[in-house]
Amino acid sequence: MPRTHPSDAGFSAVELLTTAAVVAVLAALSVPLMGNMLGAYRLSGDARTVSNQLAVAKMRAASLFTQTRLRVNIAARTFQIENWQKTGTPGWVPEGELNQLSTGVTFGSGSVAVAPPNTQTTIGQSPVCKAADGSAIGGTSCVIFNSRGLPVDDTGAPIGSDAFYLTDGTAVFGATVSATGMMRLWRTPAHTTPTWSLQ
Repeated sequence: MPRTHPSDAGFSAVELLTTAAVVAVLAALSVPLMGNMLGAYRLSGDARTVSNQLAVAKMRAASLFTQTRLRVNIAARTFQIENWQKTGTPGWVPEGELNQLSTGVTFGSGSVAVAPPNTQTTIGQSPVCKAADGSAIGGTSCVIFNSRGLPVDDTGAPIGSDAFYLTDGTAVFGATVSATGMMRLWRTPAHTTPTWSLQ
């Protein structure tokens, strides 16, 4: 008859239940933290994508020697680069893909009431986009660059207060464009009195 050692007995039911309880408590604590972390990554990623698309629009305007804009559809939560076509039928021609914001991320500044320093006097999205015939396109916002890569309004006049704001309710990102064409990305917690920091 083989001899058994105490170490061959395995785990008791109490030990298994204790381990299962510890794992369950750790999972319950980590799920909300993971959700918050993933939400922060989604917002940050979308803000950086919008900022990068602004930079591409600026370069595209200079390389094509025409006006180029980043058009945002606020309600649909989409954005896309468009180039002004001079030949044939003049108008705005989309370039590349239509980009969609992540789940839970919207265009807006939420409860934040003050713009980043030295950017805008009143916080708000860039002016509404105009169609080729000059009519306003409701629910949109545009940043337009001229052929020298400088921001202009729909009449071609220089402008220095363009911005796109994105939020998920916990934080707000602002992609701003100065009159010289310098772009900056800002972040603040979603409070009425913000503490903007450069990203």
